[in-house]
Amino acid sequence: MIQIGQRQKLRVHHFTSEGAYLYDGKDPNTLALLEENLDKSIKKEDTVLAFVYKDKGRLWASRKKPYLELGQIGLLRVVAKTKIGAFMDLGLDKDVLLPFSETLGQVHEGQYYLVRLYLDKTNRLALTMKIKDYLEKSAPYKKDDLVEGTIYSIHKDHGIFIAVDEKYDSLVPKEEAKGIYQVGETLAAKVRSVNADGRLVLSFDNEAHFQIDEDAERLLDLLEDNDGILEIGDKSRPDEIKKLTGMSKSEFKRAAGKLYKEREIKIYPEKIVLI
Repeated sequence: MIQIGQRQKLRVHHFTSEGAYLYDGKDPNTLALLEENLDKSIKKEDTVLAFVYKDKGRLWASRKKPYLELGQIGLLRVVAKTKIGAFMDLGLDKDVLLPFSETLGQVHEGQYYLVRLYLDKTNRLALTMKIKDYLEKSAPYKKDDLVEGTIYSIHKDHGIFIAVDEKYDSLVPKEEAKGIYQVGETLAAKVRSVNADGRLVLSFDNEAHFQIDEDAERLLDLLEDNDGILEIGDKSRPDEIKKLTGMSKSEFKRAAGKLYKEREIKIYPEKIVLI
C-alpha cells in the first residue's frame, strides 16, 4: 500500500505523456504520478525510491528527499504567507501549508520554525507548530551539560519552552528568561537541573553559546580537510569520535546538529557529509 508522507520503494506501472506512474507492486488502482522525468534506462516494473504526497485530488511522487517525513519534527523555512496560513519549504517542488490554526504566535517569511509533518482530514500533508505532545522527556543529559535547542513556545507564566536537539522537551523558567526571545529562535543553554521524568530545566549561558559555535567551526574545518566526509555519525562509538575530532560524543552531536540546522551538512548513522 502506498504510504503518503513517506519515502518508499515503488514500481513503475506504466508511462504516459504526463510521465511515469508508480504503484506499490500489488494494487494497480492506486497510482502516483512522478514529478521528475525518469532516466530512459528505467523500464516498466523497475523499482524507484520516492516520496508520496497528495495534491488536487491525486497522488504525486518525488525522488527528492524531503526535509521531513510523516510524523517527524524539524526546522523548516517560511516561503510565503497567505490568507489561510504560511507555506513552508519541505525540499520538494510543492511547498506545505502551516494552517493558521496550527500556528503559535506570528511567523515571518524567510524565518525557520520548528514544526511537525502530519496528514489533515483530507489526507494532504500539513504542518503544525503544536509539537509539545510529540517531544520526548527523557533526555540523555545531566546537570551542567551544554545543550542547544529551538524555542517552540513562550508562556508568560511558565517561561520559554525549548526542544533540545529538536527532540527533547525542556523549559527555561520565567525567572531565567531575561530579555526578548522569539519562537523559532535557536539558542545555547546549560542544564540547570533534570526533573524526575527526565525533562530538562535550562538556563541561558554565554559559555554554552561560544562552545557550541567553536565545536561547529572545528567540525567544518575537519570536513574540509577530509574531502567533505567524516566517517563518524550518530551510531559511532564515543572513542571513535574522540579520536577523530577530540570531542566527546555529546559535544560532537551538538556541533553536528547546529551544522545540520544551518543546512551545512547531511547526517547519516556512521558518517557526516558536507553539502
